[in-house]
Amino acid sequence: MEEVMKDTFDQEVIQSDRPVVVDFWGPQCGPCLALMPAVEALAEKYGDRVKMVKLEAPKNRRLCLELKVLSLPTYLFYKDGKECHRLTGTVTIESIEESIKQMLGIRG
Repeated sequence: MEEVMKDTFDQEVIQSDRPVVVDFWGPQCGPCLALMPAVEALAEKYGDRVKMVKLEAPKNRRLCLELKVLSLPTYLFYKDGKECHRLTGTVTIESIEESIKQMLGIRG
């Protein structure tokens, strides 16, 4: 999974020609670190249809405030350059995959 920063966010997320999932994480966030291997597996599974990137929240505080990301882990889902869904707080790998399927219009 590619790491994005404030200066690459627009190009990599907003201007992407594919739907994008942004994983907001922090090195002190236990749930973030616990989910990361499963999220990377989802990135491989859906890689041809969805772009998945990660953003280290402590290094991008201003961007997090602009996007109203106030707790970790948070996952933002973008389609056609606009946020279409958000998961925050108690996040499971199942809820992330379900959100990806919804974004792609996959049923079941």
